Amino acid sequence: MLPGFSVSLICLAVLFYFADIRKLGEALKMADYRLVGLAVVATLIWLSVRGIVWRTLLQERASFGQIFLTLNEGYLLNNVLPFRLGEFGRAYLLGRKAGLPFFQVLSSIIIERSLDVAMAVGIVLCTLPFVVGANWAGEAAAAAGGIILLVFICLFLLARNRQKALAIFENLSHRIPWLLNLVGKALPAFFDGLEVLTHSQRFIKAVSWMACNWLVAIVQFTCYVTAFFPQANVLWGAFGLGVVALGVAAPSSPGSVGVLELALVGGLSLFGAEPSTALGCAITIHFFQYLTTGLLGAYGLAQDGESLGSLYHSVRNLRSSMKIKD
Repeated sequence: MLPGFSVSLICLAVLFYFADIRKLGEALKMADYRLVGLAVVATLIWLSVRGIVWRTLLQERASFGQIFLTLNEGYLLNNVLPFRLGEFGRAYLLGRKAGLPFFQVLSSIIIERSLDVAMAVGIVLCTLPFVVGANWAGEAAAAAGGIILLVFICLFLLARNRQKALAIFENLSHRIPWLLNLVGKALPAFFDGLEVLTHSQRFIKAVSWMACNWLVAIVQFTCYVTAFFPQANVLWGAFGLGVVALGVAAPSSPGSVGVLELALVGGLSLFGAEPSTALGCAITIHFFQYLTTGLLGAYGLAQDGESLGSLYHSVRNLRSSMKIKD
C-alpha cells in the first residue's frame, strides 16, 4: 500500500502548495449546485448503463439487480482499498451470487476495463488538438478512432483464437512448471469470459452500450465543470473526463485520493482555469462519487449480509477457496 499512498501524498502536496485556500472556499460557496444535482442524477444513469454493459459482457448470466448492486459494492471497495482491489471483490461477490466461476467474471471485468482505457485514450486524443488549438485536429481525431478500432479488433481476435492461446500456454507451462500452478486452473474460466467477444452482435452491443456510458459520463463531467466555470462547454467536460480516467489508472491510495484532483486541475489548466476553483470542482466530483457509490455499495453489502471486514478476508482466502472448488 505504501507506493500508492506515496503517490497520493505527493499529488496532495502539489495541489495544496499551489492552491489558495481562500479562493477554494469561495469556489465551493459560489458553485451552481443545481448543475451539481444534475450531475448526480447523471451519475445514477451512468451506473445503470454501466450495469447493462457488464451484464452484456457476462451474456446475461446474472440479473440486472445482482449486477447493479455488485457494481456499486466494487466501487465502495475501491474507495477503501488501494490498487482497484474492489474489482476482485465484485468478481468474487457476483460469482457467488450468480453461481459463476470467479475467473470467468474477472475476465468480463478485464474486458470492461480494456474498453474503458480505449475510450479514455480516444477521448483525450480526439479532444487534445482542439484544446491546444492545433489545425491538425481533424486528422488526430481520425487517427484516434483508428486506434480505438484496432484495440477492439485485437480483443476480438484474442477471443476467437482461444484454443491457440491455450496451446501456447500449455507449451510454456512444460518449460515453466510454476506457471501452471499459478494460473493453470484459472485460464480456462478466464477464456470462458472472453467468449462474449466471439459473437459479433454481442460484441457490437457491448461496445455500443459502453459508448453510451461514456456519453453520459461526458454530460456528467460537463455539468460539474460548468457549475464552477460558467464559461465551460462540452469540450471542457470531455477532455477533463479523459484526463481523469487516465490519471486514476496510476497506483494510488484508496479512491485515487489526490490523483483525481491533480489530473482534473492539470487538465482544466489548459483552458486557463483558475487552479483553486478547479480543485474545488475536483473535490466536489470526488465527494459525490464517494457518496453515491458508497451508499449504494453499503446497501448492497447489507443485502448480501456482508461487511467490509468479512469480504476482505473472503477475497484474501479466494485462492484457497478456488482450489477446494476445483
